[in-house]
Amino acid sequence: MKKIAIAGDHAGFEYKELIKKHLEGKFEVQDFGTHSLDSVDYPDFVHPAASSVENGENDMGILICGSGQGVSITANKHQKIRCALCWEVELAQLARQHNNANMVALPARFISEDLALKIVDAFLATEFEGGRHQNRVDKIGC
Repeated sequence: MKKIAIAGDHAGFEYKELIKKHLEGKFEVQDFGTHSLDSVDYPDFVHPAASSVENGENDMGILICGSGQGVSITANKHQKIRCALCWEVELAQLARQHNNANMVALPARFISEDLALKIVDAFLATEFEGGRHQNRVDKIGC
């Protein structure tokens, strides 16, 4: 069973809880917080989640904040993380197929709950195509 890290801030809390419930029984989900609607600083939760994917403790990750930007930027500071900000299903599929993204960032204030679940499902179900894309992915790290 694939292991999934999940984290977000107060703006993403309700979506995080919804996604966790949606993934029950299909994946092993490790919740890095936040655990309430109280205002928090997203890096406090994103860095541990990203580290867990980077070190292989989790296979992939899901991050949620209001715009998706802050969590994505933070996760991408980690050398082995490729976090894609997705607001459409096709973006999630392409991020996996072409970029071998290992984390997805969702903008809770800009997508519906239903769309968030569809994006997560597509992200987790789509495989990296490799081939011509592998050479490009190999050049991403500094």
